[in-house]
Amino acid sequence: MEMDYHITIKADKLELTHEVETFYESEIKSHGNSARANVPKKHIGQKALVIVLKENETE
Repeated sequence: MEMDYHITIKADKLELTHEVETFYESEIKSHGNSARANVPKKHIGQKALVIVLKENETE
């Protein structure tokens, strides 16, 4: 399955052109020698894009 999408980033704003089923916000956590972001099991086997947001310096 080939993912046909287009991503544009201008002035720290993101535009994604692709058919999207849903999206989730998740915190990336440590997992052994790697990291993980949890998503529901119903998405096992599906393709996903992971977009890491810049941290807000005022938080």
